[in-house]
Amino acid sequence: MNQTYTAVVKQDGQWWIGWIEEITGINCQERTRDKLLKSLRITLGEALEMNRADAKDAAGKGYEELKIAV
Repeated sequence: MNQTYTAVVKQDGQWWIGWIEEITGINCQERTRDKLLKSLRITLGEALEMNRADAKDAAGKGYEELKIAV
């Protein structure tokens, strides 16, 4: 499943700043718009992997993984 997220970006002086709407805490700041989008993708990917690992650790043994679409 290919997931998409919404980046909110704007230029603030000489910096580009941005957030991912759907995930709290994913925000970045870069000198160019392209670098900002790259940083947001990387940061989002890392956050999702950490969240997956945390969920599996919290579940312990004997858990089941199911895909859920919204």
